[in-house]
Amino acid sequence: MSTDTAAPAGAHGAPPSPPPPLRLVHRGRVRQLDAVPADRTLLTLLREDLGLTSVKEGCASGDCGACTVAVADHGPDGALRWRALNSCIRLAHAANGCAVWTAEDLTQDPLIARTGPLHPVQQALVDAHGSQCGFCTPGFVMSLFVLYQGRPAGTPVTRDEAVEALSGNLCRCTGYRPILDAAQAMTALPPATVDTAALHTLLAAAQPAAQPPAPLPDTAAPAYLAPRDLDSLLAARARWPHVPVVAGGTDAGLWITKQHRRLTQVLDVSRCAALQRIDTQDGPHGRTLRIGAAATLHDAFAALQAHWPSLRDFFGRFAGQPIRHGGTLGGNVANGSPIGDSMPLLIALGASVVLLRHGARGPEERRLPLEDFYRGYRQTALAADELVGYLDIPLGNGTAWPEVHAHKVSKRFEDDISAVCLALALWRDTEGRVVQARIGAGGVAPVPTRARAAEAALRGQLWQADTVRAAMDALQSEFAPLSDGRASAAYRRAVLGNLLWRTWLATAAAPDAPPVRLDEHAPWQALLQTTAEERA
Repeated sequence: MSTDTAAPAGAHGAPPSPPPPLRLVHRGRVRQLDAVPADRTLLTLLREDLGLTSVKEGCASGDCGACTVAVADHGPDGALRWRALNSCIRLAHAANGCAVWTAEDLTQDPLIARTGPLHPVQQALVDAHGSQCGFCTPGFVMSLFVLYQGRPAGTPVTRDEAVEALSGNLCRCTGYRPILDAAQAMTALPPATVDTAALHTLLAAAQPAAQPPAPLPDTAAPAYLAPRDLDSLLAARARWPHVPVVAGGTDAGLWITKQHRRLTQVLDVSRCAALQRIDTQDGPHGRTLRIGAAATLHDAFAALQAHWPSLRDFFGRFAGQPIRHGGTLGGNVANGSPIGDSMPLLIALGASVVLLRHGARGPEERRLPLEDFYRGYRQTALAADELVGYLDIPLGNGTAWPEVHAHKVSKRFEDDISAVCLALALWRDTEGRVVQARIGAGGVAPVPTRARAAEAALRGQLWQADTVRAAMDALQSEFAPLSDGRASAAYRRAVLGNLLWRTWLATAAAPDAPPVRLDEHAPWQALLQTTAEERA
């Protein structure tokens, strides 16, 4: 979540107070670092302050994975959570109270018991010849280490699991086959185990001191403020509305690494327990899935996929795994990018955004349909003293459940930004008539948007080829996309309609037929023959 611009120190009162001490669990002990600037990245801290030079800077934007580190902490449920994170765009203070490993720590950490000179992840890469120039190798090691730690000892790794775990790591010379071979071989080697009991104890000792529950009127803003309870967070937002807000930092990190901006103050929402939660609620708006704004993309997507399993492949194409481990759904929504992939889907699902502000009697809520939250390019309805609190996705009352389709077109299949994104939620009656349709689109307007004209062309009509063609015409006429480095306006308009046709092709097959895929030619030939016969 990154919705504000930085203000110079002293522009809104007294200069910020010094940042709090930063505590990390590292190599079996708690290390404290003082006076770490609010905008120092975790990568810079590891390399320059701790001398851990195995972690590399490649792209400085979270795309290549050379900076990947392993981070362990207590998740929202209190259980030990392992994550691979991009240290180049992760603020150092966001790791306060966490355990951090780089590639060189795997043979130096007394918490890790191993039988050989190398960790099994490292040994498997050596055995499979999985490194050539070696620059990207430490990042691959850490992504595989998190995969290794996240499963029972000795459990085999499938090829698909390895590909997903390494989706945020790029290799430019070795080639991926030996690296994937190593991923599948590592769990068959003599095991290495982490002393999780000792780790739990160290994590408890490393927790940052509690911050004041509410700011005093004349108090200077702390350089880095990360309240744990909602009241304190909203009070801080009301007291210091000029302070930049961050959660996962996957956007704010680029302000530092690419725009070379200085953030003298930061309000971090990721520590707020109330905003990390994901649950199902029954209330005046019906049964809803409520996703807190500070819930990670990984956790939010898992919750949505539990209700709509067909979205698995779409979620797998959202950035790489380290970004999904660190970024938040609320941050993606608050960012307001017209090519943000989550918003078209959430619009299609009928999501509402719940905005929160500090009130005399507790948090005050303001609810908007997500499509109404966006007012212009990178402009939202968020007031200066508000925060994005929750995303509410309707689940119906057990009688009406939409089929959901989501498509993304980008230059790279994985770990890339969309040129066009289209999501469709479709309600059909027993006769195949479209009772309701909601379509979200990205990359074709200044904001993530709802395709109301195409929805109207579908509503009340039989779900058949002629209906879809009419909706395609409406969809392509509804928007005036721009040409840029990712795609031309004509390409975007054509793809937008074709993605709706792709949805029709996928649903036109028999219910028990295999799914239609672009890499399987024969099913396409049969379906195209069917549509040709319909036209005749």
